[in-house]
Amino acid sequence: QVQLVESGGGLVQAGGSLRLSCAASGRTFSSYAMGWFRQAPGKEREFVAYINWSGGRTYYADSVKGRFTISRDNAKNAVYLQMNSLKPEDTAVYYCAARNSGSSIVDVTTYDYWGQGTQVTVSS
Repeated sequence: QVQLVESGGGLVQAGGSLRLSCAASGRTFSSYAMGWFRQAPGKEREFVAYINWSGGRTYYADSVKGRFTISRDNAKNAVYLQMNSLKPEDTAVYYCAARNSGSSIVDVTTYDYWGQGTQVTVSS
């Protein structure tokens, strides 16, 4: 069982930066791969970024590649999302999620545990 709590969201102007954090409970955090997803009003939840259990492999949605960076600190049971050059279209609730295994890393159904989300609003 893993419990996830996101933080770090807020209101920022276009071009600005935010760093999201996801704190995880449980002694087995380092065995889980982690993902960040987001959901804008009226839209489906979409994949943003993925990191494997060791941090040695990452993957990004094309829409955030080169602007966002996912990282993790297994000693602190935490995963992060550094977001730079933010755009109004990045506005959404951001969720972190954990998974043991699965096929597609961009598929929401392959993640076992979810946080409650943190709001990110980018003004133009």
